[in-house]
Amino acid sequence: MHASRIGNLLVRGMLAGLVAALCAFAVAYGLGEPSVDASIAVEEAQAAHEAHAGHGAAAAEEEEEAPVSRSVQSTAGLATGVLVYGVALGGIASLAFCFVLGRIGRFTPRATAALTAAAAFTTVYLVPFLKYPATPPAVGNPDTIGKRTTLFFLMILLSVLLGIAAIIVGRRLAPRLGNWNATLVAGAGFVLATAVAFVFLPANEDAVKPSFPAALLWEFRLASLAVQAVLWTAFAVAFGTLAQRLLMPGLPRTEQAARDVPAAG
Repeated sequence: MHASRIGNLLVRGMLAGLVAALCAFAVAYGLGEPSVDASIAVEEAQAAHEAHAGHGAAAAEEEEEAPVSRSVQSTAGLATGVLVYGVALGGIASLAFCFVLGRIGRFTPRATAALTAAAAFTTVYLVPFLKYPATPPAVGNPDTIGKRTTLFFLMILLSVLLGIAAIIVGRRLAPRLGNWNATLVAGAGFVLATAVAFVFLPANEDAVKPSFPAALLWEFRLASLAVQAVLWTAFAVAFGTLAQRLLMPGLPRTEQAARDVPAAG
């Protein structure tokens, strides 16, 4: 693909990432922030109870005011973080799209964008989330945050590498098994290899305090999952539309639909 075409797709990917981030921010603010506020309230209540009982040095110290207020964190801070995150991932995903376009089958740019977004969501977020699910702030053991962060990023790296390996295996098996059967075999291999990684990687047993309410924990985790799902779905729709208009501006709808359906092997 020509460098200028890649540059155009990169700009469109970042723009689509911005649109997706706005959608994700709406979900994060509406679903995620209430559970974060509730989590902070639980931690403050537990800290107040310990201070009242005279446990630790906290009983004699004044509570320090946070350098950034909670209202700013939940609005401007959240928006800034999500927007930067979305634009960056949109740019990276658009480069991945340029690499796989035409290499995974005779799909239109719109369908390729959807497949790229689905693969990114699965490998970068869903698989690591299943092993090391998100936790609300300030509810885990602060002494192990470095170890937990390392394990999470290690799981992301393993998931991405296994996903790439599955794509390579699927492509090599396609001439013998057909596209459909090769995809099933490669997918099964990915699931099996991921299960093995889940077994051998250590668990985050101290990621959440035992006294933290289980219902609130899962409410936060489901909200986190929803934010990522909306982010990647919105990106797939926005970038797929922009890429389609750039690369195939005159392709009839009937031909687009025919090319988006893989041939069964």
